[in-house]
Amino acid sequence: MPQVEKERPRERIERECLRRGKEALVLDCVHLLTGGEVDEALVVVLGGAHARALLATGVREPDEYWLRVWAARGLMWEWDDVATDAICAALNDEAWRVREMACKVVGRNNVGDALPTVAHLMSDASPRVQTAARRAVERLTALGA
Repeated sequence: MPQVEKERPRERIERECLRRGKEALVLDCVHLLTGGEVDEALVVVLGGAHARALLATGVREPDEYWLRVWAARGLMWEWDDVATDAICAALNDEAWRVREMACKVVGRNNVGDALPTVAHLMSDASPRVQTAARRAVERLTALGA
C-alpha cells in the first residue's frame, strides 16, 4: 500500500482521482458509504494512517462506521450528483461522525436536495453534527437552495 501519512486527505483523494478517474472514485465512495466493500488501497487513501491501523487489526463492527465517514470524506473532495441519494441517506446514519461528515459534504458541494434534512440536524444530539448542519444550512440558503 502507498505511503499516505504525509499527505492531507484532500491531496490523497485528488491523487487517487487522477489514478482511478473521477467517476470510478465517486462510485466506489458511494458503494462504501452504502455498506459495500471496496479494495483496501482505497480505504487507506480515504482514511490515511487510521485506516491502515484499522485494517491491520480487522474492522470490527463497532468501528465499521469509520468506513462510511471516510467514504463521505472522499465525496467532499470529489463530488458528482450521482452521489446525492447516498449522501442524503448518510444524514440519517446512526453514527454521529457519519452525519457530521455528510453535513460537511452537503455544504461544500451545495446539495440543495438535502436542505430539509440538514436543517433538522441543527437539533441533533451531537453538538458537532449541529455545528456542521448549521454551517451547511447557512451556505445552502446563501446560495438560494
